Amino acid sequence: MCNTPPLVVVPARVHHAYMIIGRILHSEDCMKEGAAWLGAREPRFAHALDLCGPPPLRRRPDGFEALMGAIVSQQVSVAAARAIWARLEGAGLTTPEAIAAADDDALRAGGLSRQKIRYIRALAAAGIDFDALRHEPDAEIVERLIVVPGIGRWTAEIYAMFSLGRADVFAPNDLALQESARMLFDLPDRPREAALRRMAEDWSPWRTVAAGLLWAYYRVAKDREGIA
Repeated sequence: MCNTPPLVVVPARVHHAYMIIGRILHSEDCMKEGAAWLGAREPRFAHALDLCGPPPLRRRPDGFEALMGAIVSQQVSVAAARAIWARLEGAGLTTPEAIAAADDDALRAGGLSRQKIRYIRALAAAGIDFDALRHEPDAEIVERLIVVPGIGRWTAEIYAMFSLGRADVFAPNDLALQESARMLFDLPDRPREAALRRMAEDWSPWRTVAAGLLWAYYRVAKDREGIA
């Protein structure tokens, strides 16, 4: 099971203070445990759980490539993002060192726009210690990432949820989560980011699992109601 105690660590840049890291999602049992807790606490989540079952563990690799891939994927289709990434990968342009050494023509040939070239160069130059980031508290991870141009709060929260497996992170600016919450909780309007963030406080310490349930419910409700 995922019933492990929080981990106490000493971040590299704050040696005098101890920081707390909560649960890490490392197995399907973690998702089941979190979903069961949410279902027992909130009848609407119990309903979503009956319809969809526990959400799957959606862990992804962490590190520079994960964030670069998120930038590449912005405002393009999944197919286009995959094609661009394949070209960049084939050209060996997926590491900070390679990005720093490449000229703009090489990056444009890989399919990157001028804006995305600027964002990816900023990420490559940011000097993020991705190993150390694994041991930072959730809020610190988000704050460290959003200072990089091209990485917004949504991207940083998704990175913490899926690349680092944090169990208690939520991305309330996600439109599918907003619409799913509207349907599941029978709200008159789609909740905006601040309102949904406040709602999600009641789902701690399993907010990532709550997001998974809401995404799963959105897919089911979309099929049932014909939402475009």
